[in-house]
Amino acid sequence: MVRPTTAVAVVYVAAIFLSTMDTTIVNVALPSIGDAFSVPSTSVDAITISYLVSLAVFIPGSGWLGDRFGGKRILLIAIAVFTVASGLCGIASSLGELVAYRILQGVGGGMLAPVGMAMVLRSFAPAERVRVLSVLTIATAVAPIIGPTVGGILMTNLSWHWVFFVNAPVGVCAFVFGLLFVQDVGETRSERFDVAGFVLSAAGLGLVMFGISEGPDLGWTAVPVLLSVPVGAVLLSVMVLVELRCRAPMIDLRLFGDRLFRSSTAVMTIESVAFLGAVYTVSLYFQDGRGLSPLETGMSILPQALGVMIGSQLASRLLYPRLGPRLLLTVAVAGSSVFIALLASMGAEAGLWYAWLLLHCMGLCVGHVFLGTQAAAFATIPQTASGRASTMFNVGRRLGGALGIAAATTAMVLVGAGSSGAAGSGDASPYRVAFLVVAALNLLAIWPALAARGPDAATALPARDRAPSAAAETR
Repeated sequence: MVRPTTAVAVVYVAAIFLSTMDTTIVNVALPSIGDAFSVPSTSVDAITISYLVSLAVFIPGSGWLGDRFGGKRILLIAIAVFTVASGLCGIASSLGELVAYRILQGVGGGMLAPVGMAMVLRSFAPAERVRVLSVLTIATAVAPIIGPTVGGILMTNLSWHWVFFVNAPVGVCAFVFGLLFVQDVGETRSERFDVAGFVLSAAGLGLVMFGISEGPDLGWTAVPVLLSVPVGAVLLSVMVLVELRCRAPMIDLRLFGDRLFRSSTAVMTIESVAFLGAVYTVSLYFQDGRGLSPLETGMSILPQALGVMIGSQLASRLLYPRLGPRLLLTVAVAGSSVFIALLASMGAEAGLWYAWLLLHCMGLCVGHVFLGTQAAAFATIPQTASGRASTMFNVGRRLGGALGIAAATTAMVLVGAGSSGAAGSGDASPYRVAFLVVAALNLLAIWPALAARGPDAATALPARDRAPSAAAETR
């Protein structure tokens, strides 16, 4: 018989792996999709943009849905929607159909991470979470890295349809397994739906996500970008004022009064900027700068995935219990910034072994950051607030990833526009600048990392490890 706690972890890992990998696996197929539908490359970007915007719109309401109707029910609905939408994407006969199905896919994907994470937090005691999160980190950090590899294999041997069909068997298995073995944890809540909070947060996040995703391609002075980002920012500002006055807010900003949650969420958001910005840049470097195929590019990024897996295990079993979140996060953030910056030293003729080594070391550091932030963020959050806290944590992670890709792309466009260093010319200048930009942005995470301190973090540690960590935090 499968333990209910194990069942929750298994279903969550499978679901979040699919939705996270989907953000990168589809990128490999975009040129082929454009050819199949006879549309220009600028039009197929809508396939990615529509998914990201849909995620941003539906993440805010996911915490309330899980609290109101039960985590198991909403999680299974999210998996079903995501799986069905994936199949529909695979059989789409036009770009318009595919974009519509991608929006539906984002509906399911937007609910998966917050609801699943909240169920995990409620299923495991704080002292058990570090070991569990070391497995969950693999899904959230490794999935976007191996996406290009899986996409390259499918595109090489099959067709673009299979980058969507590949989700179906895993989704069906996760749904059936969850239906049989997952149990709801905690009581449902009867608080009324915060309509104003949902509309403001969904519209604001959707517009901001659209603007920062389209900015690098259309130009930051293009009318759609100039309208969407400021309007989205204004809506989010109004949302802050409304939610702080609401008795039962959709986005519970009061949770940021918890120092560990506030600092850990900030570190995760900024690290996501650097992580996905670097993954995106190195993928272009391998394909356009080095002439590698999509499959070869994906295989060349795998050392980073291996580093993330090893790093998260080292953090959970050895370093986090002994160092605590402040020292661990500070050192890991600094380390990841250093190795991202060192990627800028690669030229068009640099040995691939050098790139693999840097990517592996970067992955080690990122694994420590992702494990440390997830373990510390919820250490002092009450179980009744886990759904709302998980929603805000995942909003930061998703928004950070989009900002990272936008920052890297903008840096490459600006450098390539005025020189012969455009992608594909053999000049590595655009990639170097992009690596340096995201490395510099990542250094901003050191400040909140230094604030992730205090004896409260010890509640997320096994009892035998609490004393060393508490001592480390007070030094």
